[in-house]
Amino acid sequence: MKASAGVFYGILMCLVAVGMRDMFFMYEENRCSMTYMFEYPEYLKIKLPKKVARQYPMYELYLYGEGTYAEENKNLILTGIPILFLPGNAGSYKQARSLGSIALRKAENIALKYHFNVFSVNLNEELVAFYGGSLQRQTKFVHQCIKAILRLYKGRDFAPRSVVLVGHSMGGLVARALLALKSFNPELINLIVTQATPHVAPVLPTDQYLIDFYDTVNNYWIMKAQDLRNITILSVAGGFRDFQVRSGLTFLPKSHHYNSALSIVSTSVPRAWASTDHLSIVWCKELILATIRAFIDLIDEDTRQITTDPEKRMSVLSHHFVRHPAKLLDSSEETAMALSGSSMWIPVNASTWTYTVYKESNETFFTFPLVNHRETNSHFHCRNNLLYTYSWIYGCTGGGVNCSEADDLSWETDLLPPVKTATLKLQDYPSLSYFVLQVPTTNGSQFTTECEFLNEPSRTMQLPVTHVLSFGFASNQIRLESSGLFYIVHLQDFGEIYQAFNIYIERHCQFDKEEKADVYRIHVPWSNEDSLTLSSDEPLTVISAKLHTAKPANYSGAVTLNVYSSQECQYEVTVTTSFMQVLGQIIRFHGPSLPVYILSSILLAYGGQFSFLASAGHCVQFNSALSASAKPYKIEPFVNLCKFLMRYGWFKATWDSLPLWTLDTVIQSSQGVWFPFVSLILFFFGISIAYWCGILFNFSLRCLSYLWIALKRPTKLQEDNRIITLQRLGVSIFLAFICLTTCGAFALLIVSLQYMIKVIQLYSSVKKLTSDLKMVENHNAGSETTVNNSLKKSHEKYDSCNSSAADGDHLQRESPGANSSVEEKLPLPSSPAIEDAANSLEMHITIMNLLTWLILLCLPSLIFWLKNLRYNVHLDPDPFGALATVLVFALEIVMNSSVTSVKSSKLLKMAARLPLPLTILIVAFGPMHLYRVSYFVTVSLLVHALCCFV
Repeated sequence: MKASAGVFYGILMCLVAVGMRDMFFMYEENRCSMTYMFEYPEYLKIKLPKKVARQYPMYELYLYGEGTYAEENKNLILTGIPILFLPGNAGSYKQARSLGSIALRKAENIALKYHFNVFSVNLNEELVAFYGGSLQRQTKFVHQCIKAILRLYKGRDFAPRSVVLVGHSMGGLVARALLALKSFNPELINLIVTQATPHVAPVLPTDQYLIDFYDTVNNYWIMKAQDLRNITILSVAGGFRDFQVRSGLTFLPKSHHYNSALSIVSTSVPRAWASTDHLSIVWCKELILATIRAFIDLIDEDTRQITTDPEKRMSVLSHHFVRHPAKLLDSSEETAMALSGSSMWIPVNASTWTYTVYKESNETFFTFPLVNHRETNSHFHCRNNLLYTYSWIYGCTGGGVNCSEADDLSWETDLLPPVKTATLKLQDYPSLSYFVLQVPTTNGSQFTTECEFLNEPSRTMQLPVTHVLSFGFASNQIRLESSGLFYIVHLQDFGEIYQAFNIYIERHCQFDKEEKADVYRIHVPWSNEDSLTLSSDEPLTVISAKLHTAKPANYSGAVTLNVYSSQECQYEVTVTTSFMQVLGQIIRFHGPSLPVYILSSILLAYGGQFSFLASAGHCVQFNSALSASAKPYKIEPFVNLCKFLMRYGWFKATWDSLPLWTLDTVIQSSQGVWFPFVSLILFFFGISIAYWCGILFNFSLRCLSYLWIALKRPTKLQEDNRIITLQRLGVSIFLAFICLTTCGAFALLIVSLQYMIKVIQLYSSVKKLTSDLKMVENHNAGSETTVNNSLKKSHEKYDSCNSSAADGDHLQRESPGANSSVEEKLPLPSSPAIEDAANSLEMHITIMNLLTWLILLCLPSLIFWLKNLRYNVHLDPDPFGALATVLVFALEIVMNSSVTSVKSSKLLKMAARLPLPLTILIVAFGPMHLYRVSYFVTVSLLVHALCCFV
């Protein structure tokens, strides 16, 4: 039974490892360029008002500078546009150097017509992603910094009235939280750029203050959406390389009243097209360039500051971050263009056309009449690999060959890594007579232009994706027969976050020479999370297809694979489920909830030990109790039934009328991350992790016991059977005092270490005494008959003693010999004493497994307290202060108790039955609120403590 359980949990653990490997290691290589400083970066500390400095001694404000620019700014005579960088979780104020350096170089490129002053706040590198107690304090300090920055420009020409905020990670959330401050003036900011900021929910909701802060900020932006329309927010996610903050959490909630927010993944940002990890998003040159270019285009020439027009801000951000038309953004964006009549004009009547420039060419206009194509074709597709930012495609009316004035259609261009393309729908231009394609004058540049008229239905294919349970053994395939430039493949039934596929595109080309790189684009119509792949030199290209956000309800669009192909090639597209990536998606979206299911499994094993103690009178091992008691069918039906009944109004109204929390599965469904059987899968994963962690803990305990035996050589069990003594009461009061005056997590760590030492002592004593007893029994079996009878009588006398007296008993034994006799004293405790000690040990091991995970949950607050110890001895606020105070007393009682004191308790049956409903509550209300788990576990430990007295 144990072997089969080990194999089963081993397989589950392998699945968890495969999912974690896919999440942490199986992503694209880093394609971002490093940002380098041309001169040594300097950070000028800005002096804040004395009141602010006293109130926030751990925080500071700096101004970034390099070389001559830094020297000029030492007098703080500033004339630029202020940008304030907010670092995130454990982030440094020095991370602003990439933004500041590129902003300086861009200003020099435009002869310092405009320039930026980049400020940065030092937030002491606090772990605010896991401890929410300081987020409000950081927000208030940033408010003071904004006012201090604007005071520096007082009396200057074109003095700014607002500050641009750039926030990395949790810094972006702090930027949004500013608006929720009662004393904050919304006119102080009008543009916020966030980098890898989890706006929707915290990555690990380890304390209530973190959840409360999120609720306050998000609820404020929902309720005040109408009043916040003048504030524009750009949220940039890192893609699959960022395993710390999944991109789905960075997408700002959409609202009909607030449409000034733009959320995008870095893989779809034009001229970047790269996934970034959580730190590289700060220094990724391609993204920082896009940001600074957008800032420059946002400058109002009259005020020399960021424009106050929210529509203009959204237009500029969309230009640089959503679809770049390979044109410089003009303020007027005039579409009427005057074309040169002196250039060469060449009509093209073919439906497919290719033109290659090898060395030099004069300005030429190619005209494509539409009269012969409107009935048979729906679109005109054109592309070239001359990526200069200029107008290149126009529309003309009239019947003449030349047109002096044309409509500039270049704004419909879509910039891709090796080419720029334009796909024009003929129906949208009923008044045009022909399209005009401009080939500019070039000096030695080689490029190719290709165009074709196409009928979109004939180029649109339907490719159903394989079922997730096919495990990669099934595949679906289509063949792109016609030799065109553009295809659209609809990936049917692809819209869930747990789906993941490998798409194999095999191309067969007629000519091997000078093969052009094809572009394959996965387009997600409901969010800006597109990804682009270039074809390799090999005939086969493999594309990973998975989502950051699920398909919204009642949405009819489908994920598409756009193939920008070569005319000389044929293509076969095959899709198959990638089981490894499916596991990776489960870990990516639900990995933070695994501690809930691990602790639930351990808690069920804890209750199972009580049940065995009540029925059989002894306690089973932790892993045996886990295998016997941790059954998902005891938990899942209740949670799923409640979620199902939530669909009915009467049940939801009754639920809302009671003081009950919202089911976490309902919250997950609203965020689009819940799917059927996910809780069951996580439960099995949690059991397997708990099982192997139990084995690892036992192994560690055995190694420590060998060390303890070597140092202490224990010869007896605990003699004092009293649960409460003056010394233990004093220790409990002292630890409670530590909870209330310093940090609850620190006191909990101390009592856990104390508990660990007790367990090691007990384990070592049981192991040593059991070994000695076996040694005596083995010696008895090989002794002479007379000596054996003597030992038998002594042993019978020993067995008649009670267990408390037996701990100090010794047996005198004569070793047989011809001419000598040796006396040796060996400890021989009674079998009941060893059995009770062994049962108590198994119970304590289970509690230590619980405590280990509780310590991990409260570890962020402990680290935060240790880091800020020089500023304040007391952690304020302390998320685990009250809980740790209760746990200290409960654990001091439990660690000094034995199963003997629990067997006769009137609360034993209650202790055995209570973990099941507690586990149901943990699974129902814990996945999105990890801090609640600690309270439910504490209830079970309190009942155990009461069993020692009642």
